[in-house]
Amino acid sequence: MTYKVAALYQFVPLPDAGKLQAALRQACTALGLKGTLIVAHEGINGTVAGTTGAIDGFIDELRTGALFGGRLDRLELKFSTAAAMPFKRLKVHLKREIVTFGDAATDPARLTGTYVEAAGWNQLMASPDTLVIDTRNRFEVAMGSFDGAVDPGIDRFSDFRDFVARALDPARHRKVAMFCTGGIRCEKASSYLLSQGFAEVYHLKGGILKYLEDVPAAESWWTGSCFVFDERVGLGHGLAEQAPATTEGTIASND
Repeated sequence: MTYKVAALYQFVPLPDAGKLQAALRQACTALGLKGTLIVAHEGINGTVAGTTGAIDGFIDELRTGALFGGRLDRLELKFSTAAAMPFKRLKVHLKREIVTFGDAATDPARLTGTYVEAAGWNQLMASPDTLVIDTRNRFEVAMGSFDGAVDPGIDRFSDFRDFVARALDPARHRKVAMFCTGGIRCEKASSYLLSQGFAEVYHLKGGILKYLEDVPAAESWWTGSCFVFDERVGLGHGLAEQAPATTEGTIASND
């Protein structure tokens, strides 16, 4: 049996996040889904897996059902498959942030960088005045990245602000392009850079997963495997399951 996997997120004000936690758990349980969902006042984030019909039904409910009342109209979605169920259980968390950054003033729903579709990413990276930054944690970067991208050497996403203070300068780095697994961390990172005075800030729409889905391997600048936060561990071009050379020391968290 093949399972359908949906990685999703959207930054959107959800003042009723506390009530949504129980409703999301109930909806997922009824459909037999497993995985992790995070709901907060700033939005929703997570990855779930199930049968094709169950996943499709869940996404329809998120987008058009009564649960969110049409608020998830810009839901960022990536679909892939798994030969075996990639999650052991269902977890629905209520948190302060849907991806931990630790700066309350950073608000991607209000301010974010310029989205770049996967088809235009290579051209942006090729520009000599573009500084390309991988916003992921060091163990993820070690498994794979874009050729020439800067590794900030961080252990958790909340360390990215320290990297900016230490290594970046709005006067010198006028054009910054960033990427992450599915796009969510770059939403916050780009919002933060703009608030710090950086002039041109771009990020890969849909993240590495969308790039690997859309860009043919023959045209790709990606090398290695993309770490994903489930038991598949790594994905390659076409979002095919791809076991990395080593997974020692990896941590299943996108913080």
